[in-house]
Amino acid sequence: MIAHLQGKLVEKNPTEVVIDCNGVGYHINISLHTYSLIPDSENIKLFTYLQIKEDAHVLFGFAEKSEREIFKLLLSVSGIGAGIARTMLSSLEPKQIIQSIASGDVATIQSIKGIGSKTAQRAILDLKDKVLKVYDLDEVSISQDNTNKDEALSALEVLGFNRKLAEKTVEKIVKENPNASIENIIKLALKTL
Repeated sequence: MIAHLQGKLVEKNPTEVVIDCNGVGYHINISLHTYSLIPDSENIKLFTYLQIKEDAHVLFGFAEKSEREIFKLLLSVSGIGAGIARTMLSSLEPKQIIQSIASGDVATIQSIKGIGSKTAQRAILDLKDKVLKVYDLDEVSISQDNTNKDEALSALEVLGFNRKLAEKTVEKIVKENPNASIENIIKLALKTL
């Protein structure tokens, strides 16, 4: 229904952005991958996916069309909802997800929070042929931002993690990697939580 939004970036967090399109502010859920690709310029364009549920209409945004297509593919797998699909795209880069599915790497897919071995195997079984036919992804660059522990914690909370557990994990990561970006802190935390 809504293919993309282009407008003024009003608010930017690791899990969501607000884009003003001619006076209407759209709240859009994003992955860490998209967050790392969104420029700090005033005008941006995101490709979108509108999820309509009984109790809510939720808009998801992606910096690249290929990431949106991967998200839609992941949603087609039984046991993977929008939250887990976004966590996958936050934990691994789209290219890594595609390579893991194409090569049948159950361990990598299963390493994502919320995905058990059966769901990982189902994702590979359901998507392997589609992925091999369709995807040829561009190189992905992650921007280096200053570390911000509070933003990383906030993002982890939005993704459904316990605050106290997330705080301990983030503290440990920041001690070991004092120059880590927000994206890297969250990615490392997602692997250990």
